[in-house]
Amino acid sequence: MDIDSIVKELMTAKRQPLVKLNQSKTLLEWQRDSYRDINSKLVDFKMNKLSEWNKSAQMNTQQAVVTGNTSAVKADATANANGVEMTVNVTKLATRASAESSSLVSTSTSKTATTSTLLSDIQHSGTVALPSKITINNVDIAITSTDTISSLMGRINSSDAKVKASFDEVSGKLTLTSTEDGDKTYLAANEIDSSLKSLLNLNTFNNAQKAQLTIKSSKSGTEVPYESITNSLMVNGVSLTFLAVSGTGGASTISTTPSTDKTVETIKSFVDTYNSLITTMSTKVGEEKYRNFPPLTDEQKSQMKEADITNWEAKAKSGLLKNDSILQTVISDLRSVISKNLGSLSDMGITTGQYYEGGKIYLDEAKLKQALTANPQRVTELFQGNSASIDGGIFGQMSKLVDKSLDNIVTKAGTSKFTTDLTATYKTESVMGRMLKDYNSRIDAMTDRLTDLETRYYKQFTAMETAMSKYNSQSSSLSSYL
Repeated sequence: MDIDSIVKELMTAKRQPLVKLNQSKTLLEWQRDSYRDINSKLVDFKMNKLSEWNKSAQMNTQQAVVTGNTSAVKADATANANGVEMTVNVTKLATRASAESSSLVSTSTSKTATTSTLLSDIQHSGTVALPSKITINNVDIAITSTDTISSLMGRINSSDAKVKASFDEVSGKLTLTSTEDGDKTYLAANEIDSSLKSLLNLNTFNNAQKAQLTIKSSKSGTEVPYESITNSLMVNGVSLTFLAVSGTGGASTISTTPSTDKTVETIKSFVDTYNSLITTMSTKVGEEKYRNFPPLTDEQKSQMKEADITNWEAKAKSGLLKNDSILQTVISDLRSVISKNLGSLSDMGITTGQYYEGGKIYLDEAKLKQALTANPQRVTELFQGNSASIDGGIFGQMSKLVDKSLDNIVTKAGTSKFTTDLTATYKTESVMGRMLKDYNSRIDAMTDRLTDLETRYYKQFTAMETAMSKYNSQSSSLSSYL
């Protein structure tokens, strides 16, 4: 007997429940992946788009213009810029505290030290023992006999000493620079222990200094002195950044002019992103489901062409989120934000499309620019809200609704509401995670049962074949006597 063929035929029928179980598991995994795709888009919309658009700078309708000495000062107008023209003269830039060594020389080579020079090999005027540690700004940094200039710099830079170390191999000088601005120097001569001074020949100490400048406004006509611990200052709603001392280049004149470009760009980006998100989710919710196209088994794939497999699986994966309640809710919620503000939005050039377009909105840029020119604050408050807004503007309201939807997806699919990574690991403690765990248990149990059944079939048919062989042998033997 062809036992293998017989057992295979019998097991094919017996394995059908296992095949269906694996297909159900595959469909659930595909559905979970579909949720993750949507989750990624919602996270991006909330964290990368809405949060960015909600910053005051994104809806700023003022622009700062620098004339005169354009290389000394950079200016950026905020939404609070009052339009007063200013003349700025920078006499000194802010600097951070620093300490510098004399040129370091390698004792073994009598040449300028390099980053690979051992600390114990640095030449000194007297005998200097290698310490076990050094202290910078009350932070202890360990020293070993194998430390080089490079390894010491790495240890300093990774410590909490608030200091950055750098080394110039041309001059052989090592420089320590404070990483923080302010009156506290961190690198004054009395804040570095004597072991470090001696070890690295530190002998030049520069205290931090403030930026110094004068500003004359078109209102006062009088130059007023200013100081800043950093090279930046906020005056009259304009953020000033000092790039160089004014010197012979003369003063810089700062003026502000109305500009709708940034706000139009932000709202246009919102409209495009909103439409893309709504279209994607609406497509998923209304996608056709093909029930006669279940996931293919490995055996079925082996008998099909690659193109046929691709077409089949496209239909098998279609409609996985058809009429999904989570997606329907977030679509409805986002559309409701637009609907309840449609009167104001229409005045600003934003209207909705036809009913069959699923909530798509359109922007008339010319009308938006007119609204911004007439009343920029009204546009800003509609989208970003104001201090009196309980729920914030459109951006804030949508952010809260998306956050609620993300919670629902996380609970069901085990995704993360903080990342757009499509390869992120799923949480096992979710509705779908528990379902997949149950599928795996049932598949394992059924596989074991089928393995036992297959083994039993082989034993039975082998025994039958043995018995039949013995019977045939006996029959032949009896026939020989007749």
